Amino acid sequence: MSTATYTVAGMTCGHCVNSVKEEVGQVSGVSAVDVDLASGKVTVTSDAPLDEAQVRAAVEEAGYELKA
Repeated sequence: MSTATYTVAGMTCGHCVNSVKEEVGQVSGVSAVDVDLASGKVTVTSDAPLDEAQVRAAVEEAGYELKA
């Protein structure tokens, strides 16, 4: 198991959280996604380390920005 935490900009409500969870959850190998709206932190649990580009693409697909 691998866990990584990212910061996402632009989330303002529960719908935002659900959108990010849904898109990131579709990345191959992801087993869990936890989103903290207040801090913008997204913790992703996966079978193996993920390519950040895949996570970034999923976040952007949801309409938000992955902060560096």
